[in-house]
Amino acid sequence: MFNKNELKKYAEIMVWSLKKARTAQFKKYDSVLVRYDIASAPLAEEINRILLAERLNPVMQVLSSENITKDFYQISDDSQLKFMPKWQLEMQKGINGLIALRAPASLDHLKDVDPKKMSLTALARKPAKEILDKREAEGSFGWTLSTYPTQALAKKAGLSLKEYTNQIKKACYLTDANPLKTWEKIYKQMEEVTKWLESLKIDTINMQSKSMDLNVLLGEQRKFLSARGCNMPSFEIFTSPDWRGTEGVYFADMKSFRSGQIIENIKVEFKKGRVIKAKASKGDDYLKKMIAMDPGAAQIGEFSLTDKRFSKIDRFMADTLFDENFGGKNGNSHIALGASFADSFSGDVKKLTKAKKKALGFNDSSLHWDIINTEDKIVKAKVKNGKTVTIYEKGMFKY
Repeated sequence: MFNKNELKKYAEIMVWSLKKARTAQFKKYDSVLVRYDIASAPLAEEINRILLAERLNPVMQVLSSENITKDFYQISDDSQLKFMPKWQLEMQKGINGLIALRAPASLDHLKDVDPKKMSLTALARKPAKEILDKREAEGSFGWTLSTYPTQALAKKAGLSLKEYTNQIKKACYLTDANPLKTWEKIYKQMEEVTKWLESLKIDTINMQSKSMDLNVLLGEQRKFLSARGCNMPSFEIFTSPDWRGTEGVYFADMKSFRSGQIIENIKVEFKKGRVIKAKASKGDDYLKKMIAMDPGAAQIGEFSLTDKRFSKIDRFMADTLFDENFGGKNGNSHIALGASFADSFSGDVKKLTKAKKKALGFNDSSLHWDIINTEDKIVKAKVKNGKTVTIYEKGMFKY
């Protein structure tokens, strides 16, 4: 697993990541919720020490076991599935930061749960998420998350626990003498890419591979985002386009692992912004149920590209956090079905009302499902002056 020095480095970059994710600086004695699975306790303990030394107030919260979560979905009636404790809503208003550590002991515990039950809970918890989204836009809240290796994750990924752990070490640059210095360098390089993309004044994007041909309308008042700290690691450069202008076929050749389900070879066809056809070679029923969760679930919320020069991830990890940042031979693209990111709005996010979001084509949904393509692809942008520019080819941005 990790030696003491690697654990300390991991904790340091998690706290660094949290600070990057928040637009306003933390103040002395601000509260930071550290939410973690029990297996990740060694990392949580290191994070706790750093937060205390920095005179922040860590609030440590162990997540429910897989059996407790399974029982919740299998035994609860609809009223219980939709229950949202008032104290939880109040807590969302008070915490200043969140570090989430995932270390699942099982990935199959929800495979027999009806997706409709999970949809009910997701819809009920949406108001809590909206509170944090609003506070994030205001700069009073920031969050980050990462994964701690477990046997369950390694098994699903087809790796030994040592191999899986080494992928995390490599992805997070934990073997570097100074990972924080490395991350600062990567952060600046990715900022250069986003500035270049902004300078092009893109109207539409076309992405083609052997299995897909997708057109995406960027939309008005949009910007690209990169390495903003909300994930560790994070190598993707992404935006939330105007969902109404999505046309064509997207194909996810990388397996997707959600709620105990493996979904393979997802192909979705868009017309006038909505999915009109959806098929998967495995998990097809689950795919269709997720798209039917709410009106926005069949619409695009994110368009993303990862440059292989930044990401050292080259194996399937059965964890979307790492899989959506896959580097490998061809880099990756991913789109998200469902919710958009308000902070891809180029104006003052605090003034982005629900009505304005709707008018600008920002998608709204309780779903946000990243589906990933690792094929060799070429991505071209049609810019405002009518010219076409190749922005991504052979797994790299062309800046």
